[in-house]
Amino acid sequence: MAAGDTHFYRPEDGHGLAHDPFNAIVGPRPIGWISTRSAEGIANLAPYSFFNAFSYTPPLIGFSSIGWKDTVANVEATGEFVWNLATRPLAEAMNLTSASKPATEDEFACSGLTPEPSRLVSAPRVGESPVNFECKLTQLIRLTGIDGQESQSWLVIGQVVGVHIDQKLLVDGVYDTAAAAPILRAGGPAAYAAITHDSMFSMTRPDDQQN
Repeated sequence: MAAGDTHFYRPEDGHGLAHDPFNAIVGPRPIGWISTRSAEGIANLAPYSFFNAFSYTPPLIGFSSIGWKDTVANVEATGEFVWNLATRPLAEAMNLTSASKPATEDEFACSGLTPEPSRLVSAPRVGESPVNFECKLTQLIRLTGIDGQESQSWLVIGQVVGVHIDQKLLVDGVYDTAAAAPILRAGGPAAYAAITHDSMFSMTRPDDQQN
């Protein structure tokens, strides 16, 4: 678009809008619903807005925490965590786990969710969630700006070592994304998005069309 048709701003100067558009533009985003266990054995569960997958081989996922929170402290101490798929039926319970609580409180108990034992890591998984990734820490990075100054954000990257999938979501050996009813962060302070079969479409890459 022509320069006169765009709203341009330098983030360091402020966006000049009613709400910062950054989160809304980079979205919708899958939710990093992360469960951990502290070195003292206390379970923790919290959602993170900045989350995604970064590699097929090895399978790597990561989330970013603004500030050194209980989740990050637990991952550093134990080297383990579990990602749990946040779905529309679990949205309200997931939201409850976003509340700030002392490290001594168990968010599973506060939200009425079931802490199911994992197979390969000490962190529990959300029993009601249809998909869980058991992960082991590969990198814990404090993010910096172009000026080299450390930010308040920490990037946690883990390798998926175990996968749990509700068998009802597997149709002829293919995972049905829409059937899982995942929810995503949609940018606004309270905005979420959902994936449905009607909202999905198919498109093959040019290289695939030639084969």
